[in-house]
Amino acid sequence: MKTKLFLAACSFLFLSMQCDDDNPGITQNMLDIKKQEILNYINSFSCTANSNCNYIAFGSKPCGGPWEYLAYSSSVNFGALQAMVNEYNQMQNKFNIQTGAISDCMVVTAPNTVGCVNGVCTIIN
Repeated sequence: MKTKLFLAACSFLFLSMQCDDDNPGITQNMLDIKKQEILNYINSFSCTANSNCNYIAFGSKPCGGPWEYLAYSSSVNFGALQAMVNEYNQMQNKFNIQTGAISDCMVVTAPNTVGCVNGVCTIIN
């Protein structure tokens, strides 16, 4: 009886120490792919005037706040863009936690001017 109990306890310990392959975590490659998807979406819309352009906070610094701002045309479906950016920001936040990432903790300020340059919304300063 003691042997069976010992084997059951060992089996339980062995199984509890197995890696969870169903949840491998966020990888840098996953972030890169998601960022490119967002940039491709933004770049598929053009602008004709400065008033057609806006910006959105992008990324998640380990200390808080965005890494940068992305300019986009008002022609985009803002709800769809916001959902994609929110998903990316949450993914990057999880990646920061899982990797113990650090950053300079400098505040990235929102752009003062976003304009339409050659049909592309661009952060001017």
